[in-house]
Amino acid sequence: MNQGMTKKLEVDLQPIGRRAEINPDETLLHAAQSAGVELVAICGGGGSCGTCRVRLMDGELSPVTPNEEYELGAEAIAAGYRLACQVRPLGAIRVDVPPESLTTPQRTQVEGREIDVEIDPVVKPIDVTLPVPDLYDLRSDVTRIEETLGQSIIVEYPVLNDLSDRLRRQQWSARLALRDSHLVAVLPRETKLLGLAVDVGTTKLAAYLVDLENGRTLARIGAMNPQIGYGEDVISRIAYANHHADGRATLQHRLIESLNTMIGEMCAEANATREQIVEAVIAGNTVMHHLLAGLPVHQLGASPYLPAISDPLEVRAIDIGLDVARSATVYLPPNIAGYVGADHVSMLIATGLWNTNKTVVALDIGTNTEISVAHHGQLVCCSCASGPAFEGAHITDGMRAAPGAIERVQIVDGEIRIHTIGHQAPVGICGSGILDALAEMLKTNALDKRGNLRKDDPHVRARNGKSEFVLAAALAAGHGREVLVTRSDVNEIQLAKSAIRVGIDVLLAEAGVTYRDVDEFIVAGAFGTYLDLNSAVRIGMFPDLPRDRFQQVGNAAGTGARHLLLSKERRRIAKDVARRNRYIELTTYPEFTRHFVAAMYFE
Repeated sequence: MNQGMTKKLEVDLQPIGRRAEINPDETLLHAAQSAGVELVAICGGGGSCGTCRVRLMDGELSPVTPNEEYELGAEAIAAGYRLACQVRPLGAIRVDVPPESLTTPQRTQVEGREIDVEIDPVVKPIDVTLPVPDLYDLRSDVTRIEETLGQSIIVEYPVLNDLSDRLRRQQWSARLALRDSHLVAVLPRETKLLGLAVDVGTTKLAAYLVDLENGRTLARIGAMNPQIGYGEDVISRIAYANHHADGRATLQHRLIESLNTMIGEMCAEANATREQIVEAVIAGNTVMHHLLAGLPVHQLGASPYLPAISDPLEVRAIDIGLDVARSATVYLPPNIAGYVGADHVSMLIATGLWNTNKTVVALDIGTNTEISVAHHGQLVCCSCASGPAFEGAHITDGMRAAPGAIERVQIVDGEIRIHTIGHQAPVGICGSGILDALAEMLKTNALDKRGNLRKDDPHVRARNGKSEFVLAAALAAGHGREVLVTRSDVNEIQLAKSAIRVGIDVLLAEAGVTYRDVDEFIVAGAFGTYLDLNSAVRIGMFPDLPRDRFQQVGNAAGTGARHLLLSKERRRIAKDVARRNRYIELTTYPEFTRHFVAAMYFE
């Protein structure tokens, strides 16, 4: 068959969020390279170094080669791992690319406001020196501790199993980590007690290792959420959990597996051990919260979208497989509704919306954008199905914020100026870049208010009966193809920005205020950190307020998780905030559809 007539095969590379179409005789390494995903391939694709590992998630690949058997081993192959340079797809496939297989790690968002909270963690250290037993002192080890402390304690089996050996090894001197009357860990005297704070996003993970005594963040790390390989948004992950017998367990296992890897890396950086981590706070949206805890999610995918629990939840780390101190507890902040979760509560804690008399709008833009408005001490919130467009998904040349992604666009005197992450040749466009591109196209009249591309613009061309804007020429691109903005891309952003704008409009109306009354407009999250405010205002996603009223605060959910790690009082406040924040269901709001359609216009 003529090669030009050969049917192309689609390769979905996750969690990077890139897709490629290749010929059946081409390898996965070629697919990754053509999509701008740089895999480590030290041997140049000869199959002799074992560095270009990928993991098959869905579809079928060519048979295992002798090189793979030698480099990977039977166990890794059984787990789905293959060498990208050795295999060809036999149809449409989806593969997971481990971080260690990438030459350049993707940008993840771990920055945020510094911690400003009175430190009062739930786990406290007590240094003790116990009386050495002899034939005249036959008290048990636990009794010996209780009488030294002057209180009864609860010692669960994971700690008890190692208690006697540890006390004798440490010559009856120890630092006890106590959570009220529960003995969490027995450590060498004066060992630092550490806490783990995590923001589990639908797309990205951000983790922090914190000193519980002084509140200092000792290490921080970001990673992609490995669940992306099973669906880009929460709805598809709910479907995966519902339609596979072990779906919920698989999603939980993959997430915990990644968190344990991140914990190990942070401990190495801080010269600490896992058993020093005596408490964890993990915040995520309601679906991520339930999947982490191993709770059912089918009810979150059907009206009226009710969570299994809205109050704060505490689970034993050992019960969900989190590799920290043997009896550590994982605290999950409260949820507000099915699609306004614990991560939003953490953001409210970090930004102080629970304690302000100003009129403040606060939102965290993502696949699911959550918004709250505070007005004179009252709180009202909603959830917007903004979709994954701002993560680069469903955009023709979209990608997440990785090297080679266009993240800034300017059009000056007809000349297109672009800036890419890592100053590399462009291979796609991420969320902040597509936002800039549309704003600049509106400014230069390449785009009208309805979202139509103007055919008389020199950068707009017609192909296959459809209009497209050439953002970067093939000769300048890193993969030898043009980077385009199409009419369908414009529509994806129109849908996303309309959902967000209507959410803001509705909440302000419910609070009885207008834009003129807004004192602060807080934009949180990874995408919110990198977007250009002028671009967001120009396309109509945000109201045209004085720019000094806007604040871009980084990962406020991660900051809030650290607050909750360090303060019992903040946990009490979080529970109160979740209960008094009035949730508005947008889909049942009067004339929602009319407002949504009106907000699609770029004005």
